[in-house]
Amino acid sequence: QVQLVESGGGSVQAGGSLRLSCAASDLMYSRRCMGWFRQAPGKEREGLARIHTTTGKTYYADSVKGRFTISQDNAKNTVYLQMNALKPEDTAMYYCAARVASFCPVLDSSNFDHWGQGTQVTVSS
Repeated sequence: QVQLVESGGGSVQAGGSLRLSCAASDLMYSRRCMGWFRQAPGKEREGLARIHTTTGKTYYADSVKGRFTISQDNAKNTVYLQMNALKPEDTAMYYCAARVASFCPVLDSSNFDHWGQGTQVTVSS
């Protein structure tokens, strides 16, 4: 069973930065697509970025392109989301997700099988 544990959320002022971490506790870390999603109250879950743990290929949603960076440390089975120039509209619960696959699927929550518990990010103006 894949377990994903997010950390790094918190409160920050607009323009600030946060780095989220997602630690995967299983031996199938390789050959996996890892994604970051967020969900604000009353809104649908939104895909932000994904990375394939074998190829390192990344993809970003337009809403975060240029501000957020997804990266990985394979030695630690951990994926990161560096978030810069944060805006109040970035306030949401942020989730890490995983799918075992040789390639990354479309960044939609229905395409990912395993989820972390989420970490809250609050950006004040």
